[in-house]
Amino acid sequence: MLTSTALVLLMTIPGLALFYGGMVRKKNILSTLMQSFAITCVVTILWWAVGYSLAFTPGSTPYLGGFDRFFLNGMVYMHDASKLSVSHLAQTIPESVYVLFQATFAIITPALICGSFAERMKFSAMLWFMGLWLIVVYCPVAHWMWEPSGWLAATQLDFAGGTVVHINAGIAGLATALMLGKRQGYGRESMMPHNLTLTVIGASLLWFGWFGFNAGSAVASDGRAGMAFAVTHIATAAAALAWMFTEWATKGKPSVLGIASGAVAGLVAITPASGFVGPGGSVIIGLAAGVICFFSSTSLKKVMGYDDSLDAFGVHCIGGIAGALLTGALVSTEISGAHGSVLLQAKGVAATLAWSFVMSLIILKLIDLTIGLRVSVDDEREGLDIALHGERIE
Repeated sequence: MLTSTALVLLMTIPGLALFYGGMVRKKNILSTLMQSFAITCVVTILWWAVGYSLAFTPGSTPYLGGFDRFFLNGMVYMHDASKLSVSHLAQTIPESVYVLFQATFAIITPALICGSFAERMKFSAMLWFMGLWLIVVYCPVAHWMWEPSGWLAATQLDFAGGTVVHINAGIAGLATALMLGKRQGYGRESMMPHNLTLTVIGASLLWFGWFGFNAGSAVASDGRAGMAFAVTHIATAAAALAWMFTEWATKGKPSVLGIASGAVAGLVAITPASGFVGPGGSVIIGLAAGVICFFSSTSLKKVMGYDDSLDAFGVHCIGGIAGALLTGALVSTEISGAHGSVLLQAKGVAATLAWSFVMSLIILKLIDLTIGLRVSVDDEREGLDIALHGERIE
Protein backbone atom coordinates (compact mmCIF):
# COMPACT_ATOMS: atom_id res chain seq x y z
CA MET A 1 0.00 0.00 0.00
CA LEU A 2 2.94 2.32 0.58
CA THR A 3 4.12 1.54 -2.94
CA SER A 4 0.64 2.03 -4.41
CA THR A 5 0.32 5.37 -2.64
CA ALA A 6 3.62 6.56 -4.08
CA LEU A 7 2.58 5.37 -7.55
CA VAL A 8 -0.69 7.32 -7.43
CA LEU A 9 1.11 10.47 -6.35
CA LEU A 10 3.45 9.98 -9.30
CA MET A 11 0.36 10.10 -11.55
CA THR A 12 -0.11 13.79 -10.74
CA ILE A 13 3.47 14.94 -10.24
CA PRO A 14 5.10 14.41 -12.62
CA GLY A 15 2.68 12.30 -14.75
CA LEU A 16 -0.32 14.53 -15.32
CA ALA A 17 1.79 17.68 -15.11
CA LEU A 18 3.94 16.54 -18.04
CA PHE A 19 1.00 15.07 -19.97
CA TYR A 20 -0.82 18.40 -19.87
CA GLY A 21 2.32 20.53 -20.04
CA GLY A 22 3.38 19.07 -23.35
CA MET A 23 -0.01 19.74 -24.96
CA VAL A 24 -0.18 23.49 -24.31
CA ARG A 25 1.68 26.20 -26.19
CA LYS A 26 5.24 27.06 -25.19
CA LYS A 27 4.20 30.24 -23.39
CA ASN A 28 1.97 28.27 -20.98
CA ILE A 29 4.02 25.18 -20.11
CA LEU A 30 5.31 26.40 -16.75
CA SER A 31 1.88 27.62 -15.63
CA THR A 32 0.42 24.22 -16.50
CA LEU A 33 3.10 22.40 -14.51
CA MET A 34 2.54 24.85 -11.65
CA GLN A 35 -1.16 24.02 -11.49
CA SER A 36 -0.57 20.32 -10.82
CA PHE A 37 2.17 21.04 -8.31
CA ALA A 38 0.19 23.66 -6.39
CA ILE A 39 -2.96 21.51 -6.35
CA THR A 40 -0.93 18.67 -4.84
CA CYS A 41 0.11 20.96 -1.99
CA VAL A 42 -3.28 22.61 -1.40
CA VAL A 43 -5.28 19.39 -1.47
CA THR A 44 -2.83 17.66 0.87
CA ILE A 45 -3.36 20.30 3.56
CA LEU A 46 -7.14 20.36 3.08
CA TRP A 47 -7.23 16.56 3.21
CA TRP A 48 -5.40 16.64 6.54
CA ALA A 49 -7.69 19.35 7.90
CA VAL A 50 -11.16 18.27 6.79
CA GLY A 51 -11.23 16.24 3.57
CA TYR A 52 -10.49 12.76 4.83
CA SER A 53 -13.02 13.05 7.64
CA LEU A 54 -15.78 14.37 5.37
CA ALA A 55 -15.22 11.62 2.82
CA PHE A 56 -14.32 8.50 4.77
CA THR A 57 -15.97 8.55 8.17
CA PRO A 58 -19.63 7.82 8.96
CA GLY A 59 -21.73 10.97 9.24
CA SER A 60 -25.14 11.93 10.49
CA THR A 61 -26.48 11.69 6.92
CA PRO A 62 -25.69 9.34 4.02
CA TYR A 63 -24.46 12.31 1.98
CA LEU A 64 -21.40 13.48 3.94
CA GLY A 65 -18.99 12.13 6.52
CA GLY A 66 -18.52 13.23 10.10
CA PHE A 67 -16.03 15.45 11.90
CA ASP A 68 -14.20 12.80 13.97
CA ARG A 69 -11.03 12.93 11.90
CA PHE A 70 -10.72 16.70 11.40
CA PHE A 71 -6.98 17.48 11.48
CA LEU A 72 -6.60 13.68 11.68
CA ASN A 73 -7.64 13.80 15.30
CA GLY A 74 -7.71 10.31 16.79
CA MET A 75 -5.34 8.78 14.26
CA VAL A 76 -2.59 7.28 16.39
CA TYR A 77 0.55 5.24 16.32
CA MET A 78 2.20 4.88 19.70
CA HIS A 79 5.03 2.36 19.77
CA ASP A 80 5.44 2.15 23.50
CA ALA A 81 1.73 1.67 24.15
CA SER A 82 1.28 -0.64 21.13
CA LYS A 83 -1.59 1.50 19.87
CA LEU A 84 -2.41 1.73 16.18
CA SER A 85 -5.51 3.23 14.56
CA VAL A 86 -6.99 1.61 11.46
CA SER A 87 -9.81 2.74 9.22
CA HIS A 88 -12.98 0.67 9.20
CA LEU A 89 -12.48 0.58 5.42
CA ALA A 90 -8.95 -0.85 5.55
CA GLN A 91 -8.38 -2.81 8.72
CA THR A 92 -5.22 -4.59 7.60
CA ILE A 93 -3.08 -1.45 7.23
CA PRO A 94 -2.34 1.56 9.46
CA GLU A 95 -4.86 4.35 9.08
CA SER A 96 -2.02 6.73 8.25
CA VAL A 97 -1.35 4.72 5.08
CA TYR A 98 -5.02 4.66 4.09
CA VAL A 99 -5.33 8.41 4.68
CA LEU A 100 -2.42 9.11 2.34
CA PHE A 101 -3.54 6.56 -0.25
CA GLN A 102 -6.91 8.29 -0.50
CA ALA A 103 -5.19 11.69 -0.43
CA THR A 104 -3.46 10.86 -3.70
CA PHE A 105 -6.87 10.21 -5.30
CA ALA A 106 -8.14 13.52 -3.93
CA ILE A 107 -5.07 15.23 -5.40
CA ILE A 108 -5.34 13.97 -8.97
CA THR A 109 -9.10 14.50 -9.30
CA PRO A 110 -9.13 18.33 -9.25
CA ALA A 111 -5.82 18.37 -11.14
CA LEU A 112 -7.58 16.59 -14.03
CA ILE A 113 -10.00 19.52 -14.34
CA CYS A 114 -7.12 21.81 -15.36
CA GLY A 115 -7.12 20.25 -18.81
CA SER A 116 -10.43 21.91 -19.64
CA PHE A 117 -9.44 25.49 -18.80
CA ALA A 118 -5.77 25.39 -19.75
CA GLU A 119 -4.15 28.63 -20.90
CA ARG A 120 -6.76 31.09 -19.63
CA MET A 121 -7.63 30.88 -15.90
CA LYS A 122 -6.17 33.08 -13.16
CA PHE A 123 -3.87 31.21 -10.80
CA SER A 124 -5.57 32.73 -7.76
CA ALA A 125 -9.01 31.74 -9.08
CA MET A 126 -7.73 28.24 -9.78
CA LEU A 127 -6.53 27.83 -6.19
CA TRP A 128 -9.85 29.00 -4.74
CA PHE A 129 -11.83 26.82 -7.12
CA MET A 130 -9.84 23.68 -6.41
CA GLY A 131 -10.00 24.13 -2.64
CA LEU A 132 -13.73 24.74 -2.59
CA TRP A 133 -14.41 22.03 -5.17
CA LEU A 134 -12.57 19.44 -3.12
CA ILE A 135 -14.74 20.10 -0.07
CA VAL A 136 -18.08 20.78 -1.76
CA VAL A 137 -17.94 18.25 -4.61
CA TYR A 138 -15.23 15.61 -4.24
CA CYS A 139 -15.68 14.74 -0.57
CA PRO A 140 -19.46 14.21 -0.79
CA VAL A 141 -19.21 12.08 -3.94
CA ALA A 142 -16.42 9.96 -2.43
CA HIS A 143 -18.59 9.49 0.66
CA TRP A 144 -21.63 8.48 -1.41
CA MET A 145 -19.74 5.79 -3.29
CA TRP A 146 -17.01 4.47 -0.99
CA GLU A 147 -18.07 4.92 2.62
CA PRO A 148 -20.46 2.07 3.60
CA SER A 149 -23.02 4.53 5.00
CA GLY A 150 -23.04 6.54 1.75
CA TRP A 151 -26.35 6.57 -0.08
CA LEU A 152 -24.96 4.91 -3.23
CA ALA A 153 -22.37 2.63 -1.65
CA ALA A 154 -24.56 -0.45 -1.53
CA THR A 155 -25.53 -0.35 -5.22
CA GLN A 156 -22.59 1.18 -7.09
CA LEU A 157 -19.63 -0.68 -8.55
CA ASP A 158 -16.74 1.78 -8.64
CA PHE A 159 -13.59 -0.09 -7.74
CA ALA A 160 -11.04 2.69 -8.12
CA GLY A 161 -12.78 5.91 -9.11
CA GLY A 162 -14.44 5.86 -12.51
CA THR A 163 -17.31 7.86 -11.02
CA VAL A 164 -15.66 9.49 -8.00
CA VAL A 165 -12.59 10.63 -9.91
CA HIS A 166 -13.09 10.71 -13.67
CA ILE A 167 -16.75 11.52 -14.27
CA ASN A 168 -16.61 13.92 -11.34
CA ALA A 169 -13.58 15.79 -12.69
CA GLY A 170 -14.60 15.56 -16.33
CA ILE A 171 -18.02 17.15 -15.94
CA ALA A 172 -16.50 19.86 -13.72
CA GLY A 173 -14.05 20.45 -16.55
CA LEU A 174 -16.93 21.04 -18.95
CA ALA A 175 -18.41 23.54 -16.48
CA THR A 176 -15.14 25.47 -16.32
CA ALA A 177 -14.73 25.44 -20.10
CA LEU A 178 -18.24 26.84 -20.52
CA MET A 179 -17.83 29.46 -17.79
CA LEU A 180 -14.48 30.75 -19.00
CA GLY A 181 -15.28 30.63 -22.69
CA LYS A 182 -12.89 29.87 -25.52
CA ARG A 183 -9.24 30.79 -25.67
CA GLN A 184 -8.32 33.91 -27.63
CA GLY A 185 -7.99 32.92 -31.28
CA TYR A 186 -9.56 29.48 -30.76
CA GLY A 187 -10.52 28.04 -34.15
CA ARG A 188 -8.56 30.76 -36.00
CA GLU A 189 -5.00 30.37 -34.74
CA SER A 190 -2.79 27.32 -34.43
CA MET A 191 -2.85 25.87 -30.92
CA MET A 192 -0.77 22.80 -31.59
CA PRO A 193 1.01 21.13 -28.66
CA HIS A 194 4.46 22.57 -28.10
CA ASN A 195 6.24 19.43 -26.89
CA LEU A 196 4.67 16.03 -27.47
CA THR A 197 7.78 14.40 -26.00
CA LEU A 198 6.65 15.67 -22.59
CA THR A 199 3.12 14.44 -23.27
CA VAL A 200 4.26 10.90 -24.11
CA ILE A 201 6.48 10.81 -21.02
CA GLY A 202 3.52 12.02 -18.96
CA ALA A 203 1.18 9.43 -20.46
CA SER A 204 3.74 6.71 -19.78
CA LEU A 205 4.03 7.79 -16.15
CA LEU A 206 0.24 7.81 -15.87
CA TRP A 207 0.12 4.24 -17.21
CA PHE A 208 2.83 3.20 -14.75
CA GLY A 209 1.24 4.96 -11.78
CA TRP A 210 -2.24 3.66 -12.60
CA PHE A 211 -1.26 0.21 -11.33
CA GLY A 212 -1.15 1.76 -7.86
CA PHE A 213 -4.47 3.45 -8.57
CA ASN A 214 -6.37 0.31 -9.56
CA ALA A 215 -4.48 -2.60 -8.00
CA GLY A 216 -3.94 -0.59 -4.82
CA SER A 217 -7.69 -0.16 -4.45
CA ALA A 218 -7.87 -3.82 -3.42
CA VAL A 219 -6.09 -2.60 -0.23
CA ALA A 220 -4.24 -5.92 -0.18
CA SER A 221 -1.61 -7.82 -2.11
CA ASP A 222 -3.91 -10.63 -3.22
CA GLY A 223 -5.56 -12.26 -6.20
CA ARG A 224 -8.01 -9.43 -6.73
CA ALA A 225 -5.20 -6.89 -6.79
CA GLY A 226 -3.38 -9.08 -9.29
CA MET A 227 -6.41 -9.28 -11.55
CA ALA A 228 -6.97 -5.52 -11.28
CA PHE A 229 -3.33 -5.03 -12.28
CA ALA A 230 -3.71 -7.35 -15.30
CA VAL A 231 -6.98 -5.94 -16.66
CA THR A 232 -5.70 -2.38 -16.24
CA HIS A 233 -2.78 -3.12 -18.54
CA ILE A 234 -4.83 -5.07 -21.08
CA ALA A 235 -7.61 -2.48 -21.35
CA THR A 236 -5.09 0.33 -21.76
CA ALA A 237 -3.35 -1.40 -24.64
CA ALA A 238 -6.69 -2.17 -26.32
CA ALA A 239 -7.88 1.43 -26.00
CA ALA A 240 -4.63 2.87 -27.35
CA LEU A 241 -4.87 0.63 -30.41
CA ALA A 242 -8.57 1.37 -30.87
CA TRP A 243 -7.94 5.14 -30.84
CA MET A 244 -4.92 4.75 -33.13
CA PHE A 245 -6.73 2.69 -35.76
CA THR A 246 -9.86 4.87 -35.59
CA GLU A 247 -7.77 7.98 -36.15
CA TRP A 248 -5.81 6.25 -38.89
CA ALA A 249 -9.04 5.32 -40.68
CA THR A 250 -10.68 8.75 -40.35
CA LYS A 251 -7.70 11.10 -40.71
CA GLY A 252 -5.23 9.06 -42.74
CA LYS A 253 -2.40 8.96 -40.18
CA PRO A 254 -1.95 7.56 -36.67
CA SER A 255 -0.66 10.30 -34.38
CA VAL A 256 1.57 10.11 -31.33
CA LEU A 257 -0.88 12.31 -29.41
CA GLY A 258 -3.67 9.96 -30.45
CA ILE A 259 -2.15 6.74 -29.17
CA ALA A 260 -1.17 8.45 -25.90
CA SER A 261 -4.68 9.85 -25.49
CA GLY A 262 -6.16 6.45 -26.28
CA ALA A 263 -4.07 4.86 -23.55
CA VAL A 264 -5.35 7.39 -21.01
CA ALA A 265 -8.92 6.76 -22.19
CA GLY A 266 -8.43 3.04 -21.54
CA LEU A 267 -7.01 3.71 -18.09
CA VAL A 268 -10.02 5.87 -17.29
CA ALA A 269 -12.60 3.37 -18.52
CA ILE A 270 -11.13 0.32 -16.78
CA THR A 271 -10.84 2.14 -13.45
CA PRO A 272 -14.38 1.44 -12.14
CA ALA A 273 -14.29 -2.11 -13.52
CA SER A 274 -10.77 -3.15 -12.53
CA GLY A 275 -11.82 -5.19 -9.50
CA PHE A 276 -14.93 -6.63 -11.13
CA VAL A 277 -14.06 -7.91 -14.63
CA GLY A 278 -11.74 -10.43 -16.20
CA PRO A 279 -9.35 -10.07 -19.15
CA GLY A 280 -12.07 -10.56 -21.78
CA GLY A 281 -14.23 -7.85 -20.27
CA SER A 282 -11.24 -5.52 -20.07
CA VAL A 283 -10.60 -5.85 -23.80
CA ILE A 284 -14.20 -4.89 -24.55
CA ILE A 285 -13.99 -1.90 -22.22
CA GLY A 286 -10.69 -0.79 -23.73
CA LEU A 287 -11.85 -1.05 -27.33
CA ALA A 288 -15.06 0.83 -26.54
CA ALA A 289 -13.20 3.57 -24.68
CA GLY A 290 -10.70 4.13 -27.46
CA VAL A 291 -13.36 4.61 -30.13
CA ILE A 292 -15.87 6.55 -28.00
CA CYS A 293 -13.29 8.92 -26.53
CA PHE A 294 -11.77 9.59 -29.94
CA PHE A 295 -15.08 10.84 -31.30
CA SER A 296 -16.00 12.71 -28.11
CA SER A 297 -12.66 14.55 -28.22
CA THR A 298 -13.00 15.42 -31.89
CA SER A 299 -16.46 15.30 -33.41
CA LEU A 300 -18.52 15.96 -30.27
CA LYS A 301 -16.34 18.90 -29.24
CA LYS A 302 -16.57 20.37 -32.72
CA VAL A 303 -20.35 20.01 -32.89
CA MET A 304 -20.98 21.48 -29.44
CA GLY A 305 -18.40 24.23 -29.86
CA TYR A 306 -16.86 24.29 -26.38
CA ASP A 307 -13.12 24.73 -25.81
CA ASP A 308 -12.13 21.75 -23.70
CA SER A 309 -8.46 22.61 -24.16
CA LEU A 310 -6.84 19.26 -23.41
CA ASP A 311 -9.96 17.05 -23.61
CA ALA A 312 -10.49 16.50 -19.89
CA PHE A 313 -14.23 16.21 -20.51
CA GLY A 314 -13.91 14.19 -23.70
CA VAL A 315 -11.58 11.59 -22.18
CA HIS A 316 -12.30 11.54 -18.45
CA CYS A 317 -16.02 12.21 -18.27
CA ILE A 318 -17.05 10.31 -21.40
CA GLY A 319 -14.53 7.53 -20.76
CA GLY A 320 -15.64 7.33 -17.15
CA ILE A 321 -19.30 7.04 -18.16
CA ALA A 322 -18.49 4.29 -20.68
CA GLY A 323 -16.48 2.41 -18.09
CA ALA A 324 -19.06 2.78 -15.35
CA LEU A 325 -21.92 1.50 -17.50
CA LEU A 326 -19.89 -1.35 -18.97
CA THR A 327 -18.89 -2.37 -15.45
CA GLY A 328 -22.54 -3.06 -14.74
CA ALA A 329 -22.84 -5.11 -17.90
CA LEU A 330 -19.58 -7.08 -17.71
CA VAL A 331 -19.08 -7.67 -13.98
CA SER A 332 -17.91 -11.20 -13.19
CA THR A 333 -19.39 -12.67 -10.03
CA GLU A 334 -16.66 -15.36 -10.06
CA ILE A 335 -13.97 -12.69 -9.77
CA SER A 336 -15.65 -10.13 -7.56
CA GLY A 337 -18.60 -11.83 -5.89
CA ALA A 338 -20.62 -8.78 -6.91
CA HIS A 339 -23.68 -8.43 -9.11
CA GLY A 340 -24.00 -5.51 -11.49
CA SER A 341 -26.78 -3.52 -13.09
CA VAL A 342 -26.42 -1.00 -15.88
CA LEU A 343 -29.44 0.89 -14.52
CA LEU A 344 -27.98 1.14 -11.03
CA GLN A 345 -24.66 2.25 -12.51
CA ALA A 346 -26.53 4.89 -14.52
CA LYS A 347 -28.07 6.19 -11.30
CA GLY A 348 -24.67 6.82 -9.79
CA VAL A 349 -23.42 8.38 -13.02
CA ALA A 350 -26.41 10.72 -13.22
CA ALA A 351 -26.11 11.77 -9.58
CA THR A 352 -22.43 12.57 -9.98
CA LEU A 353 -22.96 14.47 -13.23
CA ALA A 354 -25.72 16.61 -11.75
CA TRP A 355 -24.01 17.37 -8.43
CA SER A 356 -20.59 18.11 -9.87
CA PHE A 357 -21.82 20.21 -12.79
CA VAL A 358 -24.24 22.36 -10.81
CA MET A 359 -21.97 22.89 -7.81
CA SER A 360 -18.99 23.61 -10.06
CA LEU A 361 -20.96 26.31 -11.85
CA ILE A 362 -22.01 27.86 -8.54
CA ILE A 363 -18.44 27.90 -7.20
CA LEU A 364 -17.12 29.34 -10.47
CA LYS A 365 -19.77 32.06 -10.50
CA LEU A 366 -18.98 33.09 -6.93
CA ILE A 367 -15.28 33.32 -7.75
CA ASP A 368 -16.00 35.26 -10.92
CA LEU A 369 -18.09 37.78 -8.97
CA THR A 370 -15.32 38.30 -6.41
CA ILE A 371 -11.82 37.99 -7.81
CA GLY A 372 -12.61 37.07 -11.41
CA LEU A 373 -11.91 33.81 -13.25
CA ARG A 374 -10.06 34.71 -16.39
CA VAL A 375 -6.80 36.48 -17.10
CA SER A 376 -6.84 39.64 -19.18
CA VAL A 377 -6.63 39.50 -22.97
CA ASP A 378 -3.10 40.92 -22.84
CA ASP A 379 -1.98 38.36 -20.26
CA GLU A 380 -3.45 35.54 -22.31
CA ARG A 381 -1.71 36.76 -25.44
CA GLU A 382 1.60 37.14 -23.62
CA GLY A 383 1.28 33.73 -21.99
CA LEU A 384 0.53 32.71 -18.44
CA ASP A 385 4.12 31.73 -17.68
CA ILE A 386 5.41 35.30 -17.75
CA ALA A 387 2.13 37.04 -16.90
CA LEU A 388 1.30 35.02 -13.78
CA HIS A 389 4.62 33.59 -12.65
CA GLY A 390 7.30 35.88 -14.08
CA GLU A 391 9.11 33.01 -15.78
CA ARG A 392 9.43 31.61 -19.26
CA ILE A 393 11.06 28.82 -21.21
CA GLU A 394 13.57 30.20 -23.69
